[in-house]
Amino acid sequence: MSVVLERLDREIPVPPGERTTNADESHPMRKATRAIASSPQGWTPELRSQVRDLFDQLAPGWNTRAGEQRLDAVHDALERGPLPKGGTWLELGSGTGLMTGALAGHADVVLAVDLSEQMLRLAPDDVAPRLLADGAALPVPTGSVDVLVAINAFLFPAEAARALAADGALLWVNTSGPHTPIHLPAEDVLAAMGSGWHAVASEAGWGTWAVLRRG
Repeated sequence: MSVVLERLDREIPVPPGERTTNADESHPMRKATRAIASSPQGWTPELRSQVRDLFDQLAPGWNTRAGEQRLDAVHDALERGPLPKGGTWLELGSGTGLMTGALAGHADVVLAVDLSEQMLRLAPDDVAPRLLADGAALPVPTGSVDVLVAINAFLFPAEAARALAADGALLWVNTSGPHTPIHLPAEDVLAAMGSGWHAVASEAGWGTWAVLRRG
């Protein structure tokens, strides 16, 4: 049997100090993450509206959450993950663009997608085109995305599979690992995507990452 989940040894150590986030399975966003990943019916109109309104409210202070430690898992995944080179990358839940610049050097085009208009208004307009859209219904043709990036973002398995090219990759990052409110371990991401996918995963700093591909 082929290995469907390969774990790489940690290279970036856990930094000193305390994490800036602390969530567990009882956190409302954690419950929402699992509901959405397990069934299309989990993303109800009511939840969609609540999430949009929440992040609209958080947008003005969002950049104060920035810190180099939050990028550890992103940089490690970009360095060691089996990701396609160049092509079109779509960042789901791009927010105010805290992570977009790190992605831009690896893609020919990055599309910054978010449900929150207020988040996108505060994102830089010279790094990536900004698209106001629902992750459950991405405004891209089937098979047109080479890398779908979800950094602390909800997982919509069917839509991810539709948007990704046959040899594309899903990059899943939780910048505070299991303490991230919107979190799923690599095993659960694989299960949500269904049969025919394999993953490479690791830990970096406080965070965790996984790269999933078909085949």
